[in-house]
Order: sequence, then structure tokens, then C-alpha cells
Amino acid sequence: MKLLALDTATEACSVALNIDGEVIGRFELTPRRHSRDLLPMVEAVLAEAELRLAQLDALAFGRGPGAFTGLRVATAMVQGLAFAVDLPVVPVSTLAALAQQGLRVHQATQVLSAIDARMDEVYWGAFTESDGLMVPVAAEVVVAPQRIEAAAGSWFGMGTGWAFREQIAAEVIDCQVDAWPHARDIATLATADVRQGRVLSAEQAMPVYLRDKVALKKSER
Repeated sequence: MKLLALDTATEACSVALNIDGEVIGRFELTPRRHSRDLLPMVEAVLAEAELRLAQLDALAFGRGPGAFTGLRVATAMVQGLAFAVDLPVVPVSTLAALAQQGLRVHQATQVLSAIDARMDEVYWGAFTESDGLMVPVAAEVVVAPQRIEAAAGSWFGMGTGWAFREQIAAEVIDCQVDAWPHARDIATLATADVRQGRVLSAEQAMPVYLRDKVALKKSER
């Protein structure tokens, strides 16, 4: 299977091409430059693999939660590419991608993913390993760090939200605060979805913000 994954949900911008388990990728911390850098990164990995977009089987993207503008960039890009060559699309949770990275890098089978959501809140999710893939054990939420709860267990923390570690009641054996969602892990999760037929058309591919309101008035903060 040949699958291209994109992610711009946070300050990081990444692209990964998964060809039957072999990955060609690009990753850069490029805050506020996603719309400029994403397409050249896509072109670079396709050129390295000597593939055309139409030769792929599917596209995937980090559907959020994450930064409002970043999520729109990835969504618009994947929709445009999918429309151009009629490819199916797989949206993947950025929190799940962080958990998958925790499994890949740290061999952690229980991961609490947390992304700094600004306004003294974090995007939060809990995941456990099943057949080499991280699956959710609770609904993803956006919440103040002090209100985070997690079942007892040997959890590993992944993501920028763990900068609030002293305020988070959930206990972890360790954490990686400088972990960012990576297209490589999105590709891993998406490949499993494609094999099970869990795909969408381009027009159905939408971001997930978790927040109902992107910005609050000063009086509401």
C-alpha cells in the first residue's frame, strides 16, 4: 500500500509517504509557515520515491485537535490533492498520532497525550496499545490541566500539554514534553483504517477542533 500523510496541527509541519511499511518523511518546526512549506514537502517525498500522486492508494491527515489555522491548512491541502486524483481520505486524531509515537519511540503501551490548547487548557486523550496500534480508551476533550483524570496504570505522557505536569493530577512514569504529532505515525494509523475500509471522500474530510469557540472575548476568559 502507498499512503501519503500530512500534519500541520501544531507548530510542526510533517509529511510521510508509507510504501508497504517503508517510510519517506519530512519534519520541520515551522510555526506560521505551514501554508508555504507543506506542498514543497509533499513534492519532495513523492520525488524521492519516484511516484506520482495518482499512483497512491490513499491520503491521510492530522484532523486535530490542534491550532485552528494549522488544521485548516492540512484539511484544505488533502482535500485538494484527493479531488485532483480521486483518492480516498483518512482523518487521524493528532492525539492518537502522539500516542503512536510514544509506542514507536518509547515502547509505551499506555499513553496520555496532551497538546497545549492555549488559554490555560490542554487537548487530552488516553490510549492503549492493541495489535501494534494505539486506540482510545476515553473521549478526547479540551480541559483545564487541573481537571484531567486518568485511570490508574503505568502511563507515559506525550506532548506539549505536559508542560503543565505540576497541575495535572494524572500520574505518569515519565513524559516527553517536546513531542509533536508526526505524519509518520498518522500514516501508520491510517494504513490500518484503509485496510478495514474506514475511508472518506474528499468532501467528507473535516478537521476536529474540540473547542466550540475558537476565540473568546476578553470578558469570557
